[in-house]
Amino acid sequence: MGGPLAAPLDRRAAPHPMSLDHRLINLLVCPLCKSGLQTARDAHGQPHELHCVADRLAFPIRDGIAVMLEAEARPLEPGETAAQPQPAAPLPT
Repeated sequence: MGGPLAAPLDRRAAPHPMSLDHRLINLLVCPLCKSGLQTARDAHGQPHELHCVADRLAFPIRDGIAVMLEAEARPLEPGETAAQPQPAAPLPT
């Protein structure tokens, strides 16, 4: 019902999931201690978590959006660093 200027929606999946802009990552800090964060990448090189080394917390990145809530963060394992690719979390069933 749109006019001649209405374009059809492209419902195909994007070839790559949305990624958090690296310039924005550099502006983010830990919501608890305000220290800088390290970017953890998955096996495909996509950012999937932001790590606070000081608090030993990993904040998830979901659909290209950093979830900077303490309740959503997971504790880092001993010896875990942002340089190590982490396996993807299993999808809920």
